[in-house]
Amino acid sequence: MLRALLSDDLPRSRWLAVALLAILIGLAVAPFLFPGAKSLNVAAKICVFIVLAASFDLLLGYTGIVSFAHTMFFGIGAYGVAIALTRMGAEWTSVAVGVVGGLILAIVLAALIGLFSLRVRTIFFAMITLAVASAFAILASQLSDITGGEDGLNYRLPVVLRASFRLIEGVNGRILDYYLVYFCSLALVLVLLRVVNSPFGSVLMAIRENPFRAEAIGYRTVVYRTIASCIAAATAALAGALLALWSSQTNPDTTLSFDIMIDILLMVVIGGMGTMYGAVIGAVLLVFAQNYLQDLLAIAHKALVGAPLLANLFHPDRWLLWLGVAFILCVYFFPTGIVGRLRNKR
Repeated sequence: MLRALLSDDLPRSRWLAVALLAILIGLAVAPFLFPGAKSLNVAAKICVFIVLAASFDLLLGYTGIVSFAHTMFFGIGAYGVAIALTRMGAEWTSVAVGVVGGLILAIVLAALIGLFSLRVRTIFFAMITLAVASAFAILASQLSDITGGEDGLNYRLPVVLRASFRLIEGVNGRILDYYLVYFCSLALVLVLLRVVNSPFGSVLMAIRENPFRAEAIGYRTVVYRTIASCIAAATAALAGALLALWSSQTNPDTTLSFDIMIDILLMVVIGGMGTMYGAVIGAVLLVFAQNYLQDLLAIAHKALVGAPLLANLFHPDRWLLWLGVAFILCVYFFPTGIVGRLRNKR
């Protein structure tokens, strides 16, 4: 049963299996085990970014496509739901329209970019996607009548997902919203696992290793790469829709920023490219670091107050420095990513 659920792609490492199980259970009980608005928001962001990083790993790790437009599809999904809820009201039909509209736009754009750009070399395709993503972010900022401009959109969620809604004692709409994000994220990751472990996924890996040989034996590499881009774009759009349903506020900084693209790349590299489980590990580690590293440094800063030099080194404002150091050490000691290292050790 477990093998079928994981598409016969087992962790193949005892420590990796323990880590994945801990993440699965920890996120499942997060609303009750870690009470508080911040911890619940961190858990929801982890779920969303696991899906986003996994969809990017389908491109980078399994197909060998370097794209900087992934956050554009993420933003399309988020803005689709946000615009629909703003214009049509806080109803489930609005959510459905926003999700479907975002999916269609993301798939169409991914297909157009793929068919017209994937024939060029990798670096030129990366530059094309960067230009398209930058243009889309500027467009979203300037179309203030539709997207709210730099301020973004604020909207009301359906009644069931509001904090004021009570299902039973101790379970409100906010917790129901979290479990909507959790189970949808879990389902999307399992679907991606099925994709990469199917014959289609095997062709993608063959194209990644040697596109000329794959073309020579009869596979149209542009078509397969375009299909992979469309699947990744659709998944990223669904991740954006989940973020919009969780945050009830959408703006360019939270969905279209290039910083998010860097974060996704770091998650995939830290976790391990071409493993899918690496996206899970990488997303958990990076989101935790972004939200709690300052708190840990504040504790260290307070403990070292008697040593001014060390205390200054561990000042909370230097959390980005320590995050960079941690990334360098991770790349040095885990050149194939954490998951890759664990599997090789196994």
